Amino acid sequence: MTGKGYANPDLVWTPEELKNRIDAQKNGDLILIDARPAPDWSQGHIEGAAHLDIYGISLNDTRPQALAAFTWMLAYLMEIRGVDYGKTVVFYENSTGFRAARGFWFLEYLGHEDVHVLDGGLNAWKEAGFPVTNEAWPMAQSAQYPGPASGKRIVRTSFASHLKEPDRGRIATVDDILARLDYPDTVIHDTRSAGEYYAENVRAARGGAIPGSRHLEWLEFVGEDGSLRPASELSAMVESLGCTKEKEIIPLCQGGYRSAHAYLVYRLLGYARVRNYLGSWKEWGDRPDLPIEVPVR
Repeated sequence: MTGKGYANPDLVWTPEELKNRIDAQKNGDLILIDARPAPDWSQGHIEGAAHLDIYGISLNDTRPQALAAFTWMLAYLMEIRGVDYGKTVVFYENSTGFRAARGFWFLEYLGHEDVHVLDGGLNAWKEAGFPVTNEAWPMAQSAQYPGPASGKRIVRTSFASHLKEPDRGRIATVDDILARLDYPDTVIHDTRSAGEYYAENVRAARGGAIPGSRHLEWLEFVGEDGSLRPASELSAMVESLGCTKEKEIIPLCQGGYRSAHAYLVYRLLGYARVRNYLGSWKEWGDRPDLPIEVPVR
Protein backbone atom coordinates (compact mmCIF):
# COMPACT_ATOMS: atom_id res chain seq x y z
CA MET A 1 0.00 0.00 0.00
CA THR A 2 1.59 3.26 -1.14
CA GLY A 3 0.53 6.88 -1.17
CA LYS A 4 -1.28 7.17 2.17
CA GLY A 5 1.69 7.66 4.45
CA TYR A 6 1.15 4.74 6.80
CA ALA A 7 3.97 3.64 9.10
CA ASN A 8 3.08 -0.01 8.40
CA PRO A 9 1.69 0.17 4.84
CA ASP A 10 1.93 -3.56 4.09
CA LEU A 11 -0.92 -4.33 6.49
CA VAL A 12 -3.43 -3.17 3.88
CA TRP A 13 -3.18 -3.99 0.20
CA THR A 14 -4.53 -2.24 -2.86
CA PRO A 15 -6.47 -4.32 -5.39
CA GLU A 16 -3.45 -4.17 -7.69
CA GLU A 17 -1.15 -5.52 -4.98
CA LEU A 18 -3.54 -8.36 -4.26
CA LYS A 19 -3.96 -9.21 -7.94
CA ASN A 20 -0.18 -9.36 -8.40
CA ARG A 21 0.16 -11.68 -5.43
CA ILE A 22 -2.65 -13.94 -6.63
CA ASP A 23 -0.93 -14.27 -10.00
CA ALA A 24 2.40 -15.06 -8.34
CA GLN A 25 1.23 -17.49 -5.65
CA LYS A 26 2.63 -21.00 -5.46
CA ASN A 27 1.28 -24.15 -3.81
CA GLY A 28 -1.64 -22.42 -2.15
CA ASP A 29 0.57 -20.08 -0.10
CA LEU A 30 -2.04 -17.30 -0.29
CA ILE A 31 -5.33 -17.61 1.63
CA LEU A 32 -8.16 -15.21 0.80
CA ILE A 33 -11.03 -14.96 3.26
CA ASP A 34 -14.26 -13.25 2.28
CA ALA A 35 -15.73 -11.97 5.55
CA ARG A 36 -19.08 -10.84 4.16
CA PRO A 37 -22.47 -12.47 4.84
CA ALA A 38 -23.02 -15.68 2.89
CA PRO A 39 -25.59 -14.22 0.43
CA ASP A 40 -23.07 -11.57 -0.60
CA TRP A 41 -20.34 -14.16 -1.10
CA SER A 42 -22.61 -16.36 -3.23
CA GLN A 43 -23.43 -13.46 -5.54
CA GLY A 44 -19.78 -12.95 -6.43
CA HIS A 45 -16.37 -13.18 -4.79
CA ILE A 46 -12.69 -13.19 -5.68
CA GLU A 47 -11.71 -16.50 -7.19
CA GLY A 48 -10.21 -18.81 -4.60
CA ALA A 49 -11.63 -16.97 -1.61
CA ALA A 50 -12.97 -19.00 1.30
CA HIS A 51 -16.04 -17.69 3.08
CA LEU A 52 -16.06 -16.91 6.80
CA ASP A 53 -18.52 -14.38 8.17
CA ILE A 54 -17.36 -14.14 11.77
CA TYR A 55 -19.89 -11.48 12.69
CA GLY A 56 -21.86 -12.75 15.66
CA ILE A 57 -19.09 -15.08 16.82
CA SER A 58 -18.53 -13.01 19.92
CA LEU A 59 -17.38 -13.36 23.50
CA ASN A 60 -18.87 -11.38 26.36
CA ASP A 61 -16.78 -13.07 29.06
CA THR A 62 -13.03 -12.48 28.76
CA ARG A 63 -12.08 -14.37 31.89
CA PRO A 64 -9.39 -17.02 31.18
CA GLN A 65 -11.44 -20.18 30.73
CA ALA A 66 -14.02 -18.64 28.40
CA LEU A 67 -11.33 -16.82 26.44
CA ALA A 68 -9.36 -20.03 25.90
CA ALA A 69 -12.43 -21.84 24.54
CA PHE A 70 -13.31 -18.95 22.23
CA THR A 71 -9.74 -18.75 20.94
CA TRP A 72 -9.64 -22.41 19.98
CA MET A 73 -13.08 -22.28 18.35
CA LEU A 74 -12.23 -19.36 16.10
CA ALA A 75 -8.82 -20.85 15.29
CA TYR A 76 -10.56 -24.03 14.17
CA LEU A 77 -12.85 -22.04 11.88
CA MET A 78 -9.74 -20.40 10.39
CA GLU A 79 -8.06 -23.79 10.02
CA ILE A 80 -10.75 -25.27 7.79
CA ARG A 81 -10.40 -22.20 5.56
CA GLY A 82 -6.75 -23.08 5.02
CA VAL A 83 -5.12 -20.65 7.44
CA ASP A 84 -1.68 -21.59 8.71
CA TYR A 85 1.33 -19.72 10.04
CA GLY A 86 3.32 -20.36 6.88
CA LYS A 87 0.70 -18.82 4.57
CA THR A 88 -0.16 -15.25 3.67
CA VAL A 89 -3.73 -14.39 4.69
CA VAL A 90 -5.84 -11.56 3.25
CA PHE A 91 -9.29 -10.63 4.57
CA TYR A 92 -11.80 -8.56 2.63
CA GLU A 93 -15.42 -7.45 2.57
CA ASN A 94 -17.28 -4.87 0.46
CA SER A 95 -15.29 -1.95 1.89
CA THR A 96 -12.57 -1.66 4.51
CA GLY A 97 -14.92 -2.74 7.27
CA PHE A 98 -14.89 -4.26 10.72
CA ARG A 99 -15.47 -7.87 9.66
CA ALA A 100 -12.17 -8.02 7.78
CA ALA A 101 -10.45 -6.06 10.54
CA ARG A 102 -11.73 -8.55 13.14
CA GLY A 103 -10.10 -11.40 11.24
CA PHE A 104 -6.88 -9.41 10.92
CA TRP A 105 -6.78 -8.67 14.65
CA PHE A 106 -7.54 -12.23 15.63
CA LEU A 107 -4.69 -13.70 13.62
CA GLU A 108 -2.24 -11.10 14.92
CA TYR A 109 -3.38 -12.01 18.42
CA LEU A 110 -2.48 -15.62 17.59
CA GLY A 111 0.98 -14.63 16.44
CA HIS A 112 0.44 -14.71 12.68
CA GLU A 113 2.96 -12.36 11.07
CA ASP A 114 1.68 -12.29 7.48
CA VAL A 115 -1.93 -11.12 7.57
CA HIS A 116 -3.47 -8.25 5.59
CA VAL A 117 -6.72 -6.47 4.65
CA LEU A 118 -7.82 -5.48 1.15
CA ASP A 119 -8.26 -1.72 1.33
CA GLY A 120 -11.55 -0.69 -0.22
CA GLY A 121 -12.69 -4.30 -0.24
CA LEU A 122 -14.49 -6.01 -3.09
CA ASN A 123 -15.94 -2.73 -4.31
CA ALA A 124 -12.43 -1.41 -4.96
CA TRP A 125 -11.45 -4.74 -6.54
CA LYS A 126 -14.30 -4.51 -9.04
CA GLU A 127 -13.70 -0.80 -9.61
CA ALA A 128 -10.14 -1.70 -10.63
CA GLY A 129 -11.59 -3.98 -13.32
CA PHE A 130 -10.70 -7.31 -11.70
CA PRO A 131 -13.08 -10.27 -12.02
CA VAL A 132 -15.31 -12.02 -9.51
CA THR A 133 -16.81 -15.47 -9.70
CA ASN A 134 -19.79 -17.40 -8.36
CA GLU A 135 -17.84 -20.67 -8.41
CA ALA A 136 -17.37 -22.49 -5.13
CA TRP A 137 -15.12 -25.43 -4.37
CA PRO A 138 -14.98 -27.71 -1.35
CA MET A 139 -12.76 -27.48 1.68
CA ALA A 140 -10.72 -30.57 2.50
CA GLN A 141 -11.76 -32.45 5.61
CA SER A 142 -8.30 -33.82 6.27
CA ALA A 143 -5.10 -31.97 6.98
CA GLN A 144 -3.33 -34.57 4.85
CA TYR A 145 -5.39 -33.96 1.71
CA PRO A 146 -2.92 -32.63 -0.88
CA GLY A 147 -5.37 -30.80 -3.12
CA PRO A 148 -5.36 -30.86 -6.93
CA ALA A 149 -2.69 -29.12 -8.96
CA SER A 150 -5.19 -26.46 -10.00
CA GLY A 151 -5.37 -25.31 -6.39
CA LYS A 152 -9.17 -25.17 -6.56
CA ARG A 153 -9.62 -26.79 -3.21
CA ILE A 154 -9.06 -25.19 0.17
CA VAL A 155 -6.70 -27.47 2.02
CA ARG A 156 -7.33 -27.82 5.69
CA THR A 157 -4.28 -27.29 7.91
CA SER A 158 -3.43 -28.13 11.51
CA PHE A 159 -3.57 -24.49 12.61
CA ALA A 160 -5.86 -24.96 15.64
CA SER A 161 -3.84 -27.83 17.09
CA HIS A 162 -0.50 -26.04 16.65
CA LEU A 163 -1.37 -22.59 17.90
CA LYS A 164 1.34 -20.30 19.14
CA GLU A 165 0.96 -18.79 22.57
CA PRO A 166 -1.50 -15.90 22.09
CA ASP A 167 0.05 -12.45 22.21
CA ARG A 168 -1.46 -10.91 25.35
CA GLY A 169 -0.18 -7.55 24.24
CA ARG A 170 -2.81 -7.47 21.49
CA ILE A 171 -5.91 -8.20 23.57
CA ALA A 172 -7.52 -6.50 26.55
CA THR A 173 -9.70 -8.42 28.99
CA VAL A 174 -12.08 -7.12 31.64
CA ASP A 175 -9.31 -7.45 34.23
CA ASP A 176 -6.89 -5.48 32.05
CA ILE A 177 -9.40 -2.64 31.80
CA LEU A 178 -10.07 -2.63 35.54
CA ALA A 179 -6.36 -2.46 36.28
CA ARG A 180 -5.89 0.53 33.95
CA LEU A 181 -8.85 2.78 34.75
CA ASP A 182 -6.65 5.33 36.46
CA TYR A 183 -3.51 4.90 34.34
CA PRO A 184 -2.50 8.22 32.72
CA ASP A 185 -0.46 6.10 30.29
CA THR A 186 -3.55 4.28 28.92
CA VAL A 187 -6.35 5.68 26.77
CA ILE A 188 -9.59 3.73 26.30
CA HIS A 189 -11.03 4.58 22.89
CA ASP A 190 -14.78 3.96 22.56
CA THR A 191 -15.51 3.39 18.86
CA ARG A 192 -19.30 2.98 19.15
CA SER A 193 -21.91 5.34 17.78
CA ALA A 194 -22.65 8.53 19.70
CA GLY A 195 -26.05 7.14 20.66
CA GLU A 196 -24.45 4.13 22.32
CA TYR A 197 -21.77 6.17 24.04
CA TYR A 198 -24.27 8.67 25.48
CA ALA A 199 -26.62 5.88 26.63
CA GLU A 200 -29.35 6.84 24.17
CA ASN A 201 -29.12 3.46 22.46
CA VAL A 202 -28.69 0.86 25.20
CA ARG A 203 -27.50 -2.54 23.98
CA ALA A 204 -26.53 -4.18 27.28
CA ALA A 205 -28.00 -4.37 30.77
CA ARG A 206 -26.72 -0.84 31.32
CA GLY A 207 -26.03 2.07 29.02
CA GLY A 208 -23.14 4.46 29.16
CA ALA A 209 -19.38 4.24 28.92
CA ILE A 210 -16.29 3.05 30.74
CA PRO A 211 -15.15 5.87 33.05
CA GLY A 212 -12.58 8.11 31.42
CA SER A 213 -12.96 6.66 27.93
CA ARG A 214 -12.70 8.88 24.85
CA HIS A 215 -15.20 8.68 22.01
CA LEU A 216 -14.63 8.65 18.25
CA GLU A 217 -16.81 6.45 16.07
CA TRP A 218 -14.93 3.98 13.87
CA LEU A 219 -16.75 5.11 10.73
CA GLU A 220 -14.75 8.33 10.80
CA PHE A 221 -11.71 6.33 9.68
CA VAL A 222 -13.30 5.31 6.36
CA GLY A 223 -13.56 7.63 3.36
CA GLU A 224 -16.50 8.00 1.01
CA ASP A 225 -14.95 5.46 -1.36
CA GLY A 226 -14.96 2.78 1.34
CA SER A 227 -11.20 2.74 1.83
CA LEU A 228 -9.19 3.98 4.81
CA ARG A 229 -8.32 7.65 5.02
CA PRO A 230 -4.69 8.79 4.65
CA ALA A 231 -2.39 8.65 7.66
CA SER A 232 -2.38 12.42 8.11
CA GLU A 233 -6.15 12.48 8.59
CA LEU A 234 -6.22 9.40 10.82
CA SER A 235 -3.42 10.71 13.02
CA ALA A 236 -5.17 14.05 13.50
CA MET A 237 -8.35 12.27 14.58
CA VAL A 238 -6.83 9.97 17.16
CA GLU A 239 -4.39 12.52 18.52
CA SER A 240 -7.32 14.86 19.18
CA LEU A 241 -8.49 12.21 21.67
CA GLY A 242 -5.14 12.16 23.41
CA CYS A 243 -4.23 8.88 21.72
CA THR A 244 -0.55 9.53 21.09
CA LYS A 245 2.09 6.97 20.21
CA GLU A 246 3.78 6.85 23.59
CA LYS A 247 0.54 5.68 25.24
CA GLU A 248 -1.20 2.34 25.41
CA ILE A 249 -4.44 2.43 23.41
CA ILE A 250 -7.40 0.12 24.11
CA PRO A 251 -10.28 0.38 21.65
CA LEU A 252 -13.70 -1.04 22.51
CA CYS A 253 -17.17 -1.17 20.96
CA GLN A 254 -20.14 -3.49 21.58
CA GLY A 255 -18.54 -6.84 20.78
CA GLY A 256 -14.95 -6.29 19.63
CA TYR A 257 -15.60 -5.72 15.91
CA ARG A 258 -15.59 -1.96 15.41
CA SER A 259 -12.76 -1.79 17.94
CA ALA A 260 -10.80 -4.29 15.81
CA HIS A 261 -11.12 -1.78 12.98
CA ALA A 262 -9.60 0.88 15.22
CA TYR A 263 -6.88 -1.62 16.16
CA LEU A 264 -6.02 -1.94 12.46
CA VAL A 265 -5.86 1.85 12.12
CA TYR A 266 -3.52 2.20 15.09
CA ARG A 267 -1.33 -0.58 13.74
CA LEU A 268 -1.15 1.17 10.37
CA LEU A 269 -0.11 4.38 12.11
CA GLY A 270 2.73 2.60 13.90
CA TYR A 271 1.37 2.53 17.44
CA ALA A 272 3.43 0.03 19.43
CA ARG A 273 0.90 -0.63 22.22
CA VAL A 274 -2.67 -1.22 21.09
CA ARG A 275 -5.00 -3.88 22.50
CA ASN A 276 -8.51 -4.74 21.32
CA TYR A 277 -11.00 -5.17 24.18
CA LEU A 278 -12.72 -8.30 22.93
CA GLY A 279 -15.60 -8.40 25.41
CA SER A 280 -16.27 -4.68 24.97
CA TRP A 281 -19.48 -3.02 26.15
CA LYS A 282 -21.57 -6.19 26.05
CA GLU A 283 -19.35 -7.65 28.76
CA TRP A 284 -18.82 -4.42 30.69
CA GLY A 285 -22.39 -3.17 30.53
CA ASP A 286 -23.86 -6.51 31.58
CA ARG A 287 -21.83 -6.71 34.77
CA PRO A 288 -23.32 -4.64 37.62
CA ASP A 289 -20.05 -4.87 39.59
CA LEU A 290 -18.14 -2.79 37.03
CA PRO A 291 -18.10 1.04 37.12
CA ILE A 292 -19.75 3.09 34.38
CA GLU A 293 -20.42 6.72 33.60
CA VAL A 294 -23.12 8.29 31.47
CA PRO A 295 -21.48 11.04 29.43
CA VAL A 296 -23.36 14.25 28.68
CA ARG A 297 -23.34 15.76 25.20
